[in-house]
Amino acid sequence: MNLIKTDLEDCYIIEPDKFGDERGYFSPYYIEKNLCELGFCGVVQANRSKSGKGVVRGLHYQDNPKCQAKIVEVIKGSAIDVVVDIRKSSKTYGKSFQVLLTPYNNRQLYVPRGFAHGFVSLEDDTIFQYLIDNDYAPELEGGILWNDPELGIDWDLIFKEYGIDTPILSEKDLNRKKLNETDINF
Repeated sequence: MNLIKTDLEDCYIIEPDKFGDERGYFSPYYIEKNLCELGFCGVVQANRSKSGKGVVRGLHYQDNPKCQAKIVEVIKGSAIDVVVDIRKSSKTYGKSFQVLLTPYNNRQLYVPRGFAHGFVSLEDDTIFQYLIDNDYAPELEGGILWNDPELGIDWDLIFKEYGIDTPILSEKDLNRKKLNETDINF
């Protein structure tokens, strides 16, 4: 397993080992012992979502005391995955990072507790997989406005580069508050 540091404190791109030949490949994509060193010590829940091209999901988080760390990957299609450090004591608070995830680039993203997370699907029928280390608690679910200009995410450039005319968001995500207007418990 190869870990690549991102610009955000404690957030890593994971490249699982991959062994292949003319028949295909084998990849141990989750080894708890290795991931526990990052702070991800066990899967409590595994989720998948399916999205059409241009669907934006996020930016979501779960507040304390049930905050969640995630390991995310795309198993079909492609997406630009986006994270924002929302830990007020962090050196990278309010900063964002994005990475292209596809089944072919052998990449996952480790999203630590205290981060908001989202993505935009670049193809129809994109299947996104989440491994999560804590129970879902709907009463602690939160989010920040996906296009908050203070976060430095150039959505317009992403949309232009991947031929997305109009992003598709849920009503809830369209009406979130900016980070500096949100009461976050990290």
